[in-house]
Amino acid sequence: MSTSDLIEIANADAELASQGVSSSKVPHVPPPKSATPLRVYWLYVIPLIVLHALALLAFLPWFFSWSGLILAILGHFTFGMLGITIGYHRLLTHRGFNCPKWLEHTFAILGLCNLQDSPARWVAIHRMHHQHSDQQPDPHTPLVNLLWGHVGWVLHRNRDHDSVTSFERYVRDLLKDPFYLKLEKRGLWVKIFWLHAACFALAGGLVGFLYGGLAASIQLASSWLVWGVFVRTVFVLHGTWSVNSLGHMFGYKNYKTRDDSRNNWLVALISHGEGWHNNHHAQPRAAHHGHRWFEFDMSWWVILLMEKVGLATDVVRAKPVPRQ
Repeated sequence: MSTSDLIEIANADAELASQGVSSSKVPHVPPPKSATPLRVYWLYVIPLIVLHALALLAFLPWFFSWSGLILAILGHFTFGMLGITIGYHRLLTHRGFNCPKWLEHTFAILGLCNLQDSPARWVAIHRMHHQHSDQQPDPHTPLVNLLWGHVGWVLHRNRDHDSVTSFERYVRDLLKDPFYLKLEKRGLWVKIFWLHAACFALAGGLVGFLYGGLAASIQLASSWLVWGVFVRTVFVLHGTWSVNSLGHMFGYKNYKTRDDSRNNWLVALISHGEGWHNNHHAQPRAAHHGHRWFEFDMSWWVILLMEKVGLATDVVRAKPVPRQ
């Protein structure tokens, strides 16, 4: 099966159904065969434990600053929305629009700053998810259990996406670009994450030194690192993971699909529109995930703005939902 075939599978339309229709009870499924016997993926587990532990420093008053909080909020939009939602997902995975290569690579770099994997591996796993959604080969269906769908699948090895050779057939279109191929070598994408964290600390230290000397420099560097990087990264991670878990268990449906995807307003709020997940599974290639007037999708408005100024072309619109 060619990469183009896999993209078409991931972008296959589903059958329209009534607003609020519920699917029949979906049975429990075991973990993917490629993930059994279950083995802890320490290469991921250790950094995630360290990241969450460092984010807990935010509960200590010494690490708080208003500028750090502002950086966390701005980072949620800049790195989370532009990097993951628009870059990794709607652009690289589904090709819901096209943009200049320099901008595409910029989105990819922003995505790396969320510690969510390299662009190629992230895209490959998501295309696997659409190909086998809520079936046993699905890498992260919550029908195994809610914890598995949220984060358990990240913490265990899976032979289907352990290495480039195991997942490259899903992303040959990306790996033709030397930029993405280079990111797979020697953990370069992880190094970029820690480099961007160091930049936050250095910038905070410089600003603090200019306004208050050495003590202020150390405090602001620590604050910007904890809030601008660790807290923001943890929030973005759980926002993305909630799409995989809560987005297949709780919410309503606009469409009848072959999986149990749901529209969930809370997940949509914390993930810039990704929570309109049933809409997305019904029309995966559409860059617009909010299909009804009340389904606000901020990422879609950003893509529209890009189109208006000439930075986005071939934008795929959602098909209108029929009036009931």
